[in-house]
Amino acid sequence: MMAKPTTTWMKLARRLGRDRNPLRRRADVIEAWLVPFAIVVFLVLSPLVAGLAAFGVRADNAAAQHVQQSWHPASAVLLRAAPGPEFTDNGGNTWTVWEPARWTAGGRQHTGNIPVSAGSRAGSMQTVWLDSAGHVRAPAMTKPELSGAIGTGILLALAALAVVVAVATRIARRVLDRKRIASWENAWLSVGPRWSHQR
Repeated sequence: MMAKPTTTWMKLARRLGRDRNPLRRRADVIEAWLVPFAIVVFLVLSPLVAGLAAFGVRADNAAAQHVQQSWHPASAVLLRAAPGPEFTDNGGNTWTVWEPARWTAGGRQHTGNIPVSAGSRAGSMQTVWLDSAGHVRAPAMTKPELSGAIGTGILLALAALAVVVAVATRIARRVLDRKRIASWENAWLSVGPRWSHQR
């Protein structure tokens, strides 16, 4: 009954360099612990990175909301249907696209691309936000859009963290390989002449 746990434990100890093998070098032990260490680093840093990504997206949106207070709205007629879903799921399944529209501002008629929700129909009335110079600006994100942006930001940040940890692990492994090869060459230089002399 004890054979399986003992064998499993011995395999794990051998893989982690804890089997007291006298031929195992220090570089071998460090290399054995690289992947578990990388996993721990990723798990420890993940909440911090996710929190910073969410904070960054929220801060950007808050800054956009603050700047938006100096803009003024105008009614625009959408000239072309915006591609996207017909059913928006209360804003959770939609996104913003830029499509041509026509609006009047300062007594003059303007035509240009404005940000609208995907799936908007041609001829529908849209609110376009203009800055003091009359340029079209994208409004701050709505709550569903903000939630989606936060989720995307967190996923991208975690993917970037995984790439950084993987690259660092790969670099550490290459450094250990070079040290191991140098150690083997030094050992051969000290032992090789003795073997040649004995022959």
